[in-house]
Amino acid sequence: MRTPVGWEQHSTGVARLRQSWAALPPGAPVRLAKRTSNLFRGRAALGRGLDVTGLDGVIEVDGDVAEVQGMCTYEHLVEATLAHGRMPLVVPQLKTITLGGAVSGLGIESTSFRSGLPHESVLEMDVLTGSGDVVTTKPGDELFDAFPNSYGSLGYATRLRIELEPVPARVALRHVRFHDAATLADAVVRIVEDGAWEGERVDGLDGVGFAPDELYLTLARWSDEPGPTSDYTGQQVYYRSLQRRTTDRLTMHDYLWRWDTDWFWCSRAFGAQHPLVRRVWPRRLRRSDVYWRLVALDRRLGIGDRLDRRAGRPQGERVVQDVEVPVDRLPEFLDWFDREVGMRPVWLCPLRLRRSDAERPWPGYPLTAGTTYVNVGFWGVVNVGPDAATSPRNRAIEAAVSELGGHKSLYSDAFYEREEFDRLYGGPHLARVKARHDPQDRLTPLYDKVVGRR
Repeated sequence: MRTPVGWEQHSTGVARLRQSWAALPPGAPVRLAKRTSNLFRGRAALGRGLDVTGLDGVIEVDGDVAEVQGMCTYEHLVEATLAHGRMPLVVPQLKTITLGGAVSGLGIESTSFRSGLPHESVLEMDVLTGSGDVVTTKPGDELFDAFPNSYGSLGYATRLRIELEPVPARVALRHVRFHDAATLADAVVRIVEDGAWEGERVDGLDGVGFAPDELYLTLARWSDEPGPTSDYTGQQVYYRSLQRRTTDRLTMHDYLWRWDTDWFWCSRAFGAQHPLVRRVWPRRLRRSDVYWRLVALDRRLGIGDRLDRRAGRPQGERVVQDVEVPVDRLPEFLDWFDREVGMRPVWLCPLRLRRSDAERPWPGYPLTAGTTYVNVGFWGVVNVGPDAATSPRNRAIEAAVSELGGHKSLYSDAFYEREEFDRLYGGPHLARVKARHDPQDRLTPLYDKVVGRR
C-alpha cells in the first residue's frame, strides 16, 4: 500500500510542475505528460508535456475529508481511503482515471443518483492556469464552476480537497430484471425519490440493457453482514452474473472495481472472456488500462480494419460514447438506438446533480438541477460500410441526444459544428473564463481539443 505523500512532497511536485512550465518556449502550447489516459479520441502531438512527477498520490486522509493530488488515480485513492473505512462519494468505474481527470472531464458511477458527479464533492482545489499561476478556487468561484468538462482548457488541478463517506466492508447486491425500458425508467424514478426499493435501502444504482426486453437494475446496499463474497477477478465475469443470479455479495473493494476487470464487457473483443484464454491471461493484466493499450495498438496498426476486409465484413465505425438523457426520455432513446445503431449491451447509470443553487450550476455541462438523467454507455464497432469514415452513427447519436434534451460526454470522438458545440457546452462563458486565466492562450481551447483533436 502506498503511504501518503505529505505536504512537503506535494510542494516539491508543484514546484517541479511550474519549472517545467517555465522551461517551455515562449507562447508554446502545453499539455500534461501523462503515462495513462482514458480518452478515446485522437490528438495531435504538441511537443513535450508538463512534468507531473510527484503529483500522483494522496496527501492525507482526515476523517471524512481527503487532500489528493490531481494526478492520483482512483485506484490509489480508493486504496488509501478504504484503509480508513471510507470512499470518495463517486468512484468512476476504471482504475486509472485520475481525480483531476474526473473533475476536469466527467465521471459517473452507481452513487451518482444520490451524490452527483465527482466535482460536486470537491471542497477546494488548486489549479495551474494558463498564465502559469496556481490558483486556489472553491465552489461558487467562476473558475471552479467552469472547470468541470473543460478537459484541461482552463488548467490542471494539482490538489483537490474532497469529501468522503464512511462505508462498511461489503456490499449486498440485487439484480432486478425488467422487460421493457419504460418499466425500468419508472423504477429509477421511484428509487431516486425513496432511496429504497421494496423497503430496502439503495446505496448504489446502475444497470445493463442486454436486449430491448432484457434489462437489469443492480441495487447495491452497503452491508456489514457476514457471509461469502463473489470473486469476478478470476474465471467468472461480473456482467454475466446479472443474468444468472438475483442476489450477490462483494467486498467493497471488489464492488468499486467490478467493471474494471473486463472493462465492462469489452474484454471479450480480445478473447479475455473465453475460459481457455482466461486461464492463461495473467490476473494482473486483466484490467482496463491493458485493454486500452491494445485498442491504441489496433488503431495505430489498423488490425481490426484489415480483419474486417479479409472476412468480407462492411467497414466498421467505432462507436464509443456515453450520453445522459432525461429518465422520461430513456425508452425513446433506447428504441431509436436499437433501430439506428443496434449495439448491445449498454450500461445504464442514473444521475442527479447534487448541487441545486442554480438551474444549471455547471455551465460547461449544463444538466438541469432537479432532473434525473440516465447515462447510457455503449462501446464497440458498428459495421456500416463505405460511409464509415464520415462517422454517420456517431453524428446521428449527437443529434438524437440533443433532440431529447440530453448531453454527450466529450472523452471520445465528437463531430459538432462550432456554433452547436458552443450552444451545448457553454462556449461563450468558457471563453470568457479562459481569457481571464489564460490571456496568452497557452492552453488548447476546448473545441479544438475535442472536435479538432489537438
